[in-house]
Amino acid sequence: MSLTRLAATRATLVPDAVHPAVVALSERLQETYGESVDAVLYYGSCQRGGDPFDGLVDLYLIVNGYRNAYGRLLPSFFNWLLPPNVYYLETDVDGRTVRAKYAVVSMRDFRRGTSSRWFHSYLWARFAQPVGIVYLRDPVTANSVFLALSRAVVTFVDRVLPLAPPAFDVSDLWRTGMLRTYRAELRVEKKHRTAGIVESDRQYYQAVTEAALPDLSFILTQTGNGYRCYIGAGARYWSRLQWISRTGQGKLLSVLRLAKAAFTFAGGIDYIVWKLERHSGESIEVPDYVRRAPLIFVWGLFWRLYRKGVFR
Repeated sequence: MSLTRLAATRATLVPDAVHPAVVALSERLQETYGESVDAVLYYGSCQRGGDPFDGLVDLYLIVNGYRNAYGRLLPSFFNWLLPPNVYYLETDVDGRTVRAKYAVVSMRDFRRGTSSRWFHSYLWARFAQPVGIVYLRDPVTANSVFLALSRAVVTFVDRVLPLAPPAFDVSDLWRTGMLRTYRAELRVEKKHRTAGIVESDRQYYQAVTEAALPDLSFILTQTGNGYRCYIGAGARYWSRLQWISRTGQGKLLSVLRLAKAAFTFAGGIDYIVWKLERHSGESIEVPDYVRRAPLIFVWGLFWRLYRKGVFR
């Protein structure tokens, strides 16, 4: 798998300009984590054209080692055990406050998590989508990042193709994949959002799908505006079993990550509630006893919200 063509395509699709507010957040992270920082990437609604001052900017901090990043054993251990660790950051830009949620992951886990070696979709599904580049340490790092982003596309498409019908277009493929990956986490996005995400950047999805063709495990034939791909019944059945397992695994990992987020940054509980309220439209009250002892009582809160349908 050379990925040369796909990596070049992804590089050309990265936005040339980065909002000054996002740059300011990146500079704060570089000041905090120093020489451990290899790259700062951003994604999500702000990357798709949203206002960074409205809501939270989603950043990924790629570091060259967890011990280098933290200098302490405990956060390093938890980041290694269940990557990524998630933190909150805010800074002032021209008299206005910009806020970010940033995830810390090592370059090693970033490369593994975007490849077919990583069973769950948490990293390869995110980084198969459009990603902005805020900072890269050097050309060697840039090459590693774009190769990882390219592997994410190949992994995503390879694992979604057995779910697609024999004839499909790019929008069908990516919408199908996004819905599956949402189900594999405790996501609060509504189903119709996947169509909007794909159609808002259809040129990107068309370009990376075409560039990935030489590196896929399956042979795709272009037919007008779409593709055809023959995949046997056995491979399709095995894929469905894998996605069932991936979904079960992901629900558990999502709960553990949510619980971990309650302790990794100040206001963690409030961030989680804000995130769930924003996407679900449901008002959530956090009892005082949960705030006093989150490690003990946050599990019951998550269970009640799940039963209520706030996330699935």
